[in-house]
Amino acid sequence: MALVEFFQMLPVWLGRLLNAGWGEMDYGWAWFLGHFTMILIFDVVLLVLIAYLLLADRKIWAAVQMRRGPNVVGPFGLLQTFADLFKFLFKEVIIPAGANKVIFVIAPLITVILAFAGWAVVPMADKWVVSDINVGILYLFAMSSLGVYGIIMAGWASNSKYPFLSALRAAAQMVSYEVSIGFVIITVLLFAGSLNLSDIVRAQSTTGVFALANWNVFSILFPMLPIFFVSALAETNRPPFDLVEAESELVAGFFVEYSSTPFLLFFLGEYLSIVLMCAMCSILFLGGWLSPLNIWPLNIPELGIFWFLLKICFFFFMFAMVKAMVPRYRYDQLMRLGWKVFLPTSLLWVVLTAAYVLVFHSNA
Repeated sequence: MALVEFFQMLPVWLGRLLNAGWGEMDYGWAWFLGHFTMILIFDVVLLVLIAYLLLADRKIWAAVQMRRGPNVVGPFGLLQTFADLFKFLFKEVIIPAGANKVIFVIAPLITVILAFAGWAVVPMADKWVVSDINVGILYLFAMSSLGVYGIIMAGWASNSKYPFLSALRAAAQMVSYEVSIGFVIITVLLFAGSLNLSDIVRAQSTTGVFALANWNVFSILFPMLPIFFVSALAETNRPPFDLVEAESELVAGFFVEYSSTPFLLFFLGEYLSIVLMCAMCSILFLGGWLSPLNIWPLNIPELGIFWFLLKICFFFFMFAMVKAMVPRYRYDQLMRLGWKVFLPTSLLWVVLTAAYVLVFHSNA
């Protein structure tokens, strides 16, 4: 079990701190409290990371357009995201009179809960993962697939034509690109021989000095990285594939009727999914927490989290640059790219990868 020693000792430490004798508490309560505390700490750190990545996103767009970006709230604008957070929290929640109020409120909760749930199986470093399950990649694929339900529920419950059209677009778009993502993941699984995300990272390790030479991106799987990256853009509704939120056509799309905290939850869920896709790009193709060079002190285990976050920031920068520079696709172009280019290419690469593994890998 990941972080098992910490989980087991945490209730004992709490008990000694409070002098309440928790060191002898029931195992079930100890397990629950340990996991609850660890998940809470992880989520808080993740939210802070999202806040500053959002600020970086806005700064990158500003730099491309030769603007300064947020620079007033806090030193260098570092507190701008937190100011926006409080602005949303204290605004009035407005629910349209004709909306299905229950589903209208539940939709953003489903979106953000599923976005958080996906992070449960993502390894930050060696054994630094909330739940190190053997089918982590399937769990993650299921969570990302269910995310479309929040958008569909929001579009239908709003009782407005623009959100409803956006929800229909979202269903078609996400299904189309999830097929390609699934085939890309299969090629990586064939290489690693495991559905466990930690094992996928370990399969890319090597004892050579140039450790990056064994990363999947420098193998026969190289064409799968751009396909996965572009499909991740479409999966998370990022430009140039933000047809779900095309403000020029749908006046902000499925959440046009939302305000205050529910709108914030949709926004948070979207960025959680974006950073999750950046993490998946790092794990599947760039060796996760592995150092690019097997040279001390670059390869010490304590730096694993640093390398992983650095790779996430690199892919997030690429996400931001695409949004700043690439014009939006038409919907027919979006669907044609997914079904006529990415799907046949990824399916062909599954066959080629299987043949390559069968011929050249000794453990085939």
